[in-house]
Amino acid sequence: MPFRQKRPLDRNDSTEEDRRGGARGTVVMDALYLAAFNLFQWIVRRTPDAVKFPVLKGLAKLAYWLDAKHRRIARVNLDLAFGETMSDEEKERIVEKCYENMLFNLADFVQNQGISKEALLSKVRFENGKILEKAKKSGRPIIFMTAHYGNWEILPLATAVKFDLPISVVGRPLDSKTMNTILERNRQQFDVELIPKQGAMKPLIKALKEGRAVGLLVDQNTTRNEGILVDFFGKKARHTMAVALLARRLDAIIIPTFITSEDHKTFTITFYPPLEVEKTEDKDEDMRRNIQAQSDAIERAIRNKPEEWFWLHRRWKDQYGELYNT
Repeated sequence: MPFRQKRPLDRNDSTEEDRRGGARGTVVMDALYLAAFNLFQWIVRRTPDAVKFPVLKGLAKLAYWLDAKHRRIARVNLDLAFGETMSDEEKERIVEKCYENMLFNLADFVQNQGISKEALLSKVRFENGKILEKAKKSGRPIIFMTAHYGNWEILPLATAVKFDLPISVVGRPLDSKTMNTILERNRQQFDVELIPKQGAMKPLIKALKEGRAVGLLVDQNTTRNEGILVDFFGKKARHTMAVALLARRLDAIIIPTFITSEDHKTFTITFYPPLEVEKTEDKDEDMRRNIQAQSDAIERAIRNKPEEWFWLHRRWKDQYGELYNT
């Protein structure tokens, strides 16, 4: 039999094979994510608090020990924020609490799937509600400025129900399509609309013009094109301009809003006095002052209860990036 030379592998063949392999890998990962979520959901829905709470705390402790990368990021953040004014033991306690909050927030996320308005409001109380009522009566657009603090997922749901207010929030889609579908279904209850983070500005403007309030998390590092440097715990950090830009353009009211909890069962949402964007001849300075005021509001909330903030993000990456790599 004559020797038959194999046809050289075409680049397109390799690409197609890689694509099929990648798709299979995605399906497998989605299945694993869904299986883990269903198991977690069973624990949350089927076990009493006396069993569930120790399990959640145990899982949080396990995540804390296994996740050396983000544990390190959190310690760098705490060192930048508090320096020697806080002991190493207290910093470690806060990092552990950060993981605990994530697990309990996820558990509450599960419990909120398909929740009734009455059940939702039964576990949330509001402080300074008159601030929001006054903003509604003014007829101006409303922007809720908040952070990855406390159980931020329940904040727009409860606020929308309590004050009969349609709200649009911005979020980044999850990499897993299956899990992202679950996330969107939960977030978009009670006339809460989810706007993808990519290209969010136009939909946000549209939402505000249509009479919807919008909610933005503004406590993470951003690019130099999207943010300016402000003081945050006495260190320079880059802060998004989105809220100030929207407020100035549409004459919107910015309401700093934060949520806290003492027991992971009941929550307190607090509205703070609005942050107005001045309109002088110096637009850049008007914007800078307002964005600094946003940063100050977030810092005050964190100082009041530091264990409720999400310390695992490289908040000072723009100016102190090298510290996260050592």
